[in-house]
Amino acid sequence: MKFTLKDYQEDAARQVLDRLERAASRWREPRSENSAFSLSAMPGAGKTVIAAAVLETLFHGNDAFAVAPDPTATVLWFSDSPALNEQSRFRLLQASDKLSAGNLVIVQNTFQQERFAAGHVHFLNTQKLGRNSMLVRGDELHPGRLEVARQRLLMPDHRALTIWDTIRNTIEDESLTLYLVLDEAHRGMGEQPRERRTIVQRLIEGKGSVPGMPVVWGISATVENFDKTMQSMDSFTKLPSVKIDPVKVQESGLLKDDIIFEIPKDEGALDTVLVRRGADKLKAISAAWDDYASKQGESSQVLPLLVLQVPNTPNPDELGQAIDTIYQQWPDLPEDAVAHVFGDHTEQVFGRHKVPYVSPERVQETTDIRVLIAKDAISTGWDCPRAEVMVSLRPAREQTHVTQLLGRMIRTPLARRIPGDERLNSAECLLPLFDPAAVIKVAQSLRKDTVDEDTDIPPTPGRRVLVNAQEMLPNEVVPDAVWDALLTLPSQSLPKPDARPVRRLLKLAYLLAEDGLRPGATDFAYGKLLKALDGARKQYRDEVAEARGQLLTVEGQSVRLRDILREQGEVGFDQFLENADQSVIDEAYRQSARGLGTELAKRYCEQLARGDKGLDEEALAEARITVAALGRVEATPEALDREAKKLSGQWLDQHRVDIKNLTDERRGLYRALQEESSESVALPLVRPRTRLQPTAELDATGTENPLPRYPKHLLCADDKLFAEKFNGWEGDVLQTELKREGLLGWYRNPSRASQDSLGVTYEEAGQIKLMRPDFILF
Repeated sequence: MKFTLKDYQEDAARQVLDRLERAASRWREPRSENSAFSLSAMPGAGKTVIAAAVLETLFHGNDAFAVAPDPTATVLWFSDSPALNEQSRFRLLQASDKLSAGNLVIVQNTFQQERFAAGHVHFLNTQKLGRNSMLVRGDELHPGRLEVARQRLLMPDHRALTIWDTIRNTIEDESLTLYLVLDEAHRGMGEQPRERRTIVQRLIEGKGSVPGMPVVWGISATVENFDKTMQSMDSFTKLPSVKIDPVKVQESGLLKDDIIFEIPKDEGALDTVLVRRGADKLKAISAAWDDYASKQGESSQVLPLLVLQVPNTPNPDELGQAIDTIYQQWPDLPEDAVAHVFGDHTEQVFGRHKVPYVSPERVQETTDIRVLIAKDAISTGWDCPRAEVMVSLRPAREQTHVTQLLGRMIRTPLARRIPGDERLNSAECLLPLFDPAAVIKVAQSLRKDTVDEDTDIPPTPGRRVLVNAQEMLPNEVVPDAVWDALLTLPSQSLPKPDARPVRRLLKLAYLLAEDGLRPGATDFAYGKLLKALDGARKQYRDEVAEARGQLLTVEGQSVRLRDILREQGEVGFDQFLENADQSVIDEAYRQSARGLGTELAKRYCEQLARGDKGLDEEALAEARITVAALGRVEATPEALDREAKKLSGQWLDQHRVDIKNLTDERRGLYRALQEESSESVALPLVRPRTRLQPTAELDATGTENPLPRYPKHLLCADDKLFAEKFNGWEGDVLQTELKREGLLGWYRNPSRASQDSLGVTYEEAGQIKLMRPDFILF
């Protein structure tokens, strides 16, 4: 993988692989049982990254997951949109270093194969299975066409096979296992248009001579319809669903923490006032990202996007005026920086501006586009992480359209939280045609606990929705010593029981070498691990010898029936021993290599087999038996883990200052590795640079009520005060502390898993848990 998986992504991939293995086993058994399961993945969770890890493992195996490749695997990826398929294919290529363009095949109308090829993903969409598609002409659903085809001995377009023939031949081929990945799996299930439902359900269940799919993996933010439909199909076994915890997604930093609404305080505020303000915000956030990229030495900077949302029948002259306003506020904006995603796909004329069309899925990478004009026809699955500002010119009654578009803007541009700077972790929405009461309804939609199928908005634990927020900056009244004290506090992490110390060490070695902090670290780490492996072989020679003996012989027993025709016939057992054949030895080696690490096992084999004249083939075969036996001795991985933990700890301590001086992105990689431990570890806090705080709250009627403001907070507004609403006891605690003579400053500790938030572990009922204190007082 080109990307390092987040913990929840790795866990989801592991669970999906488990379901696929169980489903494939059921299919390969004599009864050929069909199976289905779902992955509930909220938008922004990295569904395609998880899928890339799964597909890589399915085709190539994976040591970390201890999964061998499936040489029979071929995948049919199905969705209701060719554009979505293209986007998914592009993202799979982006995420994976083992999936190639040649192995990810878009099924076109010219596609003609007797069966799908193993090791390939084939992308197919609903329209290609419609009654007018070239791929299905002459199939048995259309008997008139089929009869004509028989008379001509070929299909009407002179093809020998329909796509249904290819699917049937693939399923019936015992050397292949067909896995169906159903993207946006809720579509085509339940109350959907009849033809769409017929196509999807025929694909899953089969019809006529086409059998049902052996393995069905449905992916969606809302899997309820898919799960219910699969439960109702008697021919399918429903395996347990894989559900991604939305809290972990928000904590990962992949999603923006805050959504900020701005609404006019005066009735009848002109649209152009907030359009102008939106242009100012685009200019300011662009400057902020430029500054961040400069300080961090980022090679690729974020180029923010302003989304101008308009009604379904916009006035071209008014739109031209809005574009004029944007250029007046930011004259340096290039003339070709504006595009649209209207449904007619043609160039539009707004006032004096000619505005070209851009496909929604291309907006993110088309970075010369800085202003995007959109209606409500937002493509399923489209998202644009660099969309930082939205100005909606839709009226208040069209709240769903605003919410839906905001759902396309929730990913963070760099796929990580920017530590200490809340401006760069937020999206801003200006609503000139909304009143406060309407904003409350949009905010409630964004903070609900379940995903709405119409708006496609994920659950949002940990995300704030702020109205007319104000930026808080470091408080000059607070002494520098207070800031120094804050940054010495050790923030603790939760232990990860499944952490693998050897893999952690090798990833650390790679990072240190890549950053020039420890050249040759990878070979050095392998050298230490090889010594540990050699030490285990010698220390546990008796156990290794016993494992070797068990490996080289197959022990069993035969059952003998004496006097079988008598009622009291005796049953006897005869023991037997047979030498293991090469396939048994090879499989034992592969299992041990996956457990120890394929590269480590390979290097150790070569070390054992290398003589004066180089590698000896006979010695190499003998070494593979030794490694296969070593992997079966429980003490071997324990010895490797001890050495890996020791060396990792030494390197992290030695290079602590060097790592601190790296960019946020690189520091984040090391921080993730530090957290990849079976024990809780202490991590340094990052200094908060900005915070976005609401200064008022809206009541049920939409009236703004100012929030209380407090002195001596580490971050404050221009008046040196910090706005916050506390519950009763929190307010009492703070008021008591503010009266103390020795109080130098205080810090409202963020409740989310950001690097500027202090975490403290505690034990409850035998489990280690994490809490985040409300206040830190100095």
